[in-house]
Amino acid sequence: MAFDRVFLDELSARNDIVEVVSQYVPLKKSGANYFGLCPFHNEKSASFSVSPDKQIFHCFGCGAGGGVITFVMKAEGLEFPDAVRFLAARAGMQVPEQGEADRQAARRRDRLYALCRDAGRFYYDTLWKPENRAAQEYFLRRGLHRRTMNRFGLGYAPDSFHALLDAMTGKGYMREELLDAGLVSRSEKGHIYDRFRGRVMFPIIDVRGNVIAFGGRVLDDSKPKYLNSPETPIFHKSRNLFAMNLAKTTKNGYFILAEGYMDVIALHQAGFDSAVASLGTSLTEEQARMIARHTDRIVISYDADGAGQAAAQRAIDILKKCDLQVKVLKIPGAKDPDEFIKERGADAFRSLIERSEDHNAYRIEQIAAKYDLEDDEARVLFLRDAARMLAGIESSIEREVYAGRAAKMAGVTAEAMNVEVRRELGVRRKRQKAAERREIRSPVGLAQPKDRTLAYTDMKSAKAEENVLRLLFSDQKLIAGIEQMLPPAWFSAPVLRKIYERVLALDREGQIVDVLSFEGWLEPNEMSLLSGILEQGLPPGEHRQELAEYINMIRMQRIRDGTLMKAGEDPLLTFGRIKKQNAGGQTI
Repeated sequence: MAFDRVFLDELSARNDIVEVVSQYVPLKKSGANYFGLCPFHNEKSASFSVSPDKQIFHCFGCGAGGGVITFVMKAEGLEFPDAVRFLAARAGMQVPEQGEADRQAARRRDRLYALCRDAGRFYYDTLWKPENRAAQEYFLRRGLHRRTMNRFGLGYAPDSFHALLDAMTGKGYMREELLDAGLVSRSEKGHIYDRFRGRVMFPIIDVRGNVIAFGGRVLDDSKPKYLNSPETPIFHKSRNLFAMNLAKTTKNGYFILAEGYMDVIALHQAGFDSAVASLGTSLTEEQARMIARHTDRIVISYDADGAGQAAAQRAIDILKKCDLQVKVLKIPGAKDPDEFIKERGADAFRSLIERSEDHNAYRIEQIAAKYDLEDDEARVLFLRDAARMLAGIESSIEREVYAGRAAKMAGVTAEAMNVEVRRELGVRRKRQKAAERREIRSPVGLAQPKDRTLAYTDMKSAKAEENVLRLLFSDQKLIAGIEQMLPPAWFSAPVLRKIYERVLALDREGQIVDVLSFEGWLEPNEMSLLSGILEQGLPPGEHRQELAEYINMIRMQRIRDGTLMKAGEDPLLTFGRIKKQNAGGQTI
């Protein structure tokens, strides 16, 4: 979506990147830049840099980078237009819509938000109709109070193929809009019908309070038990968490990650208002980062069955990447938090949370559960599995504590367990050193973009192309006449050619060539590459001679690969002629 440049300049000026990033990441000034731990990957040392002069961020670890809009897109899981609106709201600015296409896109998005809100009201009103007593009884049997049901906007989709369709079209919504919102489906014969039928309904609300999707559960044991909205222009499962709109205001020092809608709702009703759940999928890294923005501690409270425990194992790995302190709740005598709270009460559940296990203890117990520890051979296998897991713990103190626990479980001495752990540590270190040696021997690999989909095929040319772009961004006066000296076709890397062509177009239109001109235009991985190029900066002074040298280098590479040569001239002769000219001080 195109936004007026004057508006974007004002937006950027009112949303200084250091101030915005500081709301997500503690930053410390070092030299001209600020540094902190990257919010987009797990790291122990601060490799995340923010430049107030260039108004860009760049992580030297994972390669993420861009301007303030790109940062908000990544941090909040937003598309470009929504990130602009997010920053505009932060600065108290009105967002102008530019052009008919943009106005249509904005209207479409607003219509979908309004449609989902009205659908939520329809489901809510339908729930409380006398003829739908069975749906009311479902929630009441689950122990929910009317106040809780109202707070979560719970509802009911009647067992009809067109009830919602008729109600929403009666309000003026088009059938295509209902399809876009995932509220109706189209049959093979082209018939439109309600997606949710005969189900109690759970509205999914984003952190800004918009109803964006729904989950529906049948009243009996028919399949599928749960049905969720599909991906839509306003709903992305991996970027949202159920009840995050409520949990974000909690005063608790931790979040609870539950498995389903009813668990979360029961937890909130019992006073645990920091409970959230993923949306019909396994926990994603985007969801983990959302949690990490609000807390540094999380308790996993998944179902006690095999599927729940396997999901907990996967969630631990993802949550640890976000540097969260992870504990796992064991729920004795109940299959899930909802059942436990009903039987034992909120205080008993609070005691469970206080006694919840560190994820390392939980993992050891999960490994032990696979083996008969009365059998000598099984104990050996358990100890080897446990040693591999313990070798992955960074803290030597933690390793020793949990090694002692594993030794006790298997009935061996702590020293015997530590010997096995040290052996595994040795194996890990050898592998790590081998990987480091491979990196040292491959400087070309290190110089490649972090995102291998953007890999350079001609490293020498690509590095010269990067330097050309760095010069043009630093001094726009250098762009005049450059297209004749350096046609875009000479660029070896498609992503760098794409940026170069945009630079030329901006200059022709009399616009500023800066990072802001590329936000929302480049893909996120391309934006990260550009920020990495610009982050290196340039010393002050005249750079025309450098530019000429880089252009010569690119042209020589095109002669080497046969792209450029005189008609009928042997490539080697062309190369020799150009090299001789350059040696004589002539530039091309």
